[in-house]
Amino acid sequence: MFPVAQHIDELVLSGTEVEETTETKEKEEVKDAVNTPWRLILYDDDIHTFEEVISQLMKATGCSLSEAEEKTWKVHNEGKALVHEGEFEECLRIDGVLKEIQLVTEIKG
Repeated sequence: MFPVAQHIDELVLSGTEVEETTETKEKEEVKDAVNTPWRLILYDDDIHTFEEVISQLMKATGCSLSEAEEKTWKVHNEGKALVHEGEFEECLRIDGVLKEIQLVTEIKG
């Protein structure tokens, strides 16, 4: 093989490796983004009673009465509170339960 032809073959092969490396990095970035913890935020409103919010938080997250009370007070005093952090599917499930009584929520990734 001529030296120039050999050099071209080497460039073609290294270009393939670069493409594969770029693809691998992109797939890893997408995987990392999906595995990033998601946060479910509950916002304050003037419609629901403390008892309603506490009860729905316990139903949605399985937290204790004291945890639900603490989160409810935080929502009341600060206007919003983190009520769950984890995988998107779990945040979505909890969000659905909270919205059964029209609580105002947001999922952030």
